[in-house]
Order: sequence, then C-alpha cells, then structure tokens
Amino acid sequence: MADLTLHSNTESFIGDIKRLVEQGRNAAYGAVNAVMIETYWRIGQRIVEQEQNGKERAEYGTQLIEMLSEELTKTYGKGFSVRNLWLFKQFYLTFNDLEILHTRVQNLTWSHYRTALRVENPVAARWYLQTASTEMWSVLPARTLPVTRFCTTATTFLPPNTCR
Repeated sequence: MADLTLHSNTESFIGDIKRLVEQGRNAAYGAVNAVMIETYWRIGQRIVEQEQNGKERAEYGTQLIEMLSEELTKTYGKGFSVRNLWLFKQFYLTFNDLEILHTRVQNLTWSHYRTALRVENPVAARWYLQTASTEMWSVLPARTLPVTRFCTTATTFLPPNTCR
C-alpha cells in the first residue's frame, strides 16, 4: 500500500512539474511574441519617419527599404527581406496606435497581423484582429477570412457600403 501511495505522489509531483514547465514556456512565448510585434511596429514607424522626413509623402522609399534589408540581413540573418520590411511599414501605417495593439489584441501573433494586412478594408481588418483576439482564433488563411460574418455582425457600426 505504501508503494502505491508513493507512486501516486510521484506521478502527481511529476505532473505538477510538467505543468509548471508548460506554463513557463507559454509565458516566455507570449512575452517574446509581444516584443517581436512591437519591434516590427517600431521598425515600420522608423521607416515611415525616415522616408517622409516630415513631408506628406515619401520620395525614396524603395531604395531605403532595399538598402535597409541588405544591411539588416547581413547583420541579423533571415527575417528582414524587402517584403518583410514593407510589411512592417504597412503594419505601422495600418495600425498606427501601439497602445491599442497592447491593450486590445495582445494575444495575437505576427501571423494574425500579416493576415489582417491582406484585408483591403481597414475596418474589416480591425474587426478581424479584435474577433481573433476575443475568440482565440488560430491564424486563418486570408482567403478564408470570414468576410460574410464581418458584414453580418458588424453592420451596426459600419459606414454605408462597407461590405459591397
């Protein structure tokens, strides 16, 4: 009987330790993800600031992003392609309030934001992020975004002709 109790206690102990490890890993992943998303947003912000230099429109965006991509890739490796830097810029321009990203949709991944950036309608993109966050959606391919659901559930606050 003592062996059975000892075995049961050992299994419970190991189960507790495994849960602690999983909780720690999840917390670390969440923290890294949040910092990564903020970093991408800030890179986009700096690109826009540098391109526009106080002007309404940029004059040399393509050259700047190509040069930046080359330098960052040399220094840090993958992840800083021209395409990704354009996405960071678009991310900042589309979701230009960092505080909202922190408070309303903090549990989303970069893949969620990339998916939302493919949505042409900015109201629909914000709805996608808010709903994905609230309902804990996994990342959906852009072609399967629930646009019809957006149009039927969001009609109370949409401007006219948003879902055409």
